[in-house]
Amino acid sequence: MIALQIAQIIADFVVFLELTDDDVLDPDDAVEMMEVLAGDLQALDKGFLRELIDAFAVVAGECSGEVQEVVRNIAYYFYLEEELASDDPIRLAELEALRDARI
Repeated sequence: MIALQIAQIIADFVVFLELTDDDVLDPDDAVEMMEVLAGDLQALDKGFLRELIDAFAVVAGECSGEVQEVVRNIAYYFYLEEELASDDPIRLAELEALRDARI
C-alpha cells in the first residue's frame, strides 16, 4: 500500500517536471531535479524498489494520454530495472538489449 502511495507522489513530480512548459519551469532545473530523483530512487532498498516499480504500472493505469505514457516509463527513464539487476550480468544484458530495441 505504501509503495502505491509513494509511486503516486513520484509520478506527480515526474509528470510536472516532464510536461510543464519551458516558460514556466526552467528545463535545466527540471533535468537537475530528475537527476537527483534518479539517484534517490536507485539508492532505495531493492525490495521496496521492486514494489515501487510494480506500483508505477498501477498508477499509470489510472492515467491517460501523455501522462500515462510518462508514468508508465518512469522505471525505464531512471534505469530502475537495471538497478535491481546490478548483481546479475545476464539480466543486465537482457535489459540492455531491450533498451537498444526501443531506440
